[in-house]
Amino acid sequence: MFEELFPPHQLPVRSLCFRCPVEPREFDQVTLASGDEVATFAVDKRRDEHLSGRWLLAQALNQWGLDPTQIEVRRTELRAPVLAHLPGLWVNTPLPSVSIGHAGGWAYVALVEPGWSIGIDAELSDRGIASNAFDMMAKGDELLWLQKNPEQAIYLWTSKESVQKAMQMGMHLNPRNIEIPIGVGVLNISIENSKIQLQNWVFSGCQVALAWRQGSVEFRTPEDDLLDATKKAMSEQEWSIGCKTSRGNA
Repeated sequence: MFEELFPPHQLPVRSLCFRCPVEPREFDQVTLASGDEVATFAVDKRRDEHLSGRWLLAQALNQWGLDPTQIEVRRTELRAPVLAHLPGLWVNTPLPSVSIGHAGGWAYVALVEPGWSIGIDAELSDRGIASNAFDMMAKGDELLWLQKNPEQAIYLWTSKESVQKAMQMGMHLNPRNIEIPIGVGVLNISIENSKIQLQNWVFSGCQVALAWRQGSVEFRTPEDDLLDATKKAMSEQEWSIGCKTSRGNA
């Protein structure tokens, strides 16, 4: 069972968001599961989260119109998940960007059209964050504001995590260096040379944050290079129909 989430403000490009309960699942029944990752999990909770997230991702790809059995999830150097066609298929059609999250017994997945990046994060709305952790997620005026408004800690934290994911950097982007505007609607954030948009909403007792930006990390394979070279050669070739003939006077 899974359900679609509808952000209050529609994104300017095609996107889909879903969630499902985190449940025990068999590894061989989850198309996009990573055996190498599952083998590293010491506790069942983390295994269940991973398998539920990958199961949900397969459902999301089906809804997008793609066959998840022909796709795999790879990791960048910064551990960001990126979709790629399975080797040997000889397909290099661009794939959507993806974000996966887990919180409060739920797995979350967001997809956005190729050429964009997306980040989704959620936490139970009533979850508390200890005040002595505030200086690990904010600094300067933002920290002072948070200390005066501790009830907004989950709003701030989910927002920062969604931005980290949209930047495809995770915790390699220090949350203290992400300043979140306080407000409603779609918020605009600048980080380095990237313009990120962000929106927040509450759904079934969960604080949800969704961030997106133009630009994404993609993997290239030798197959991709060969396919592109073939297309280039074909576009440069002069094609004619039939063959030249000479007709004599008879």
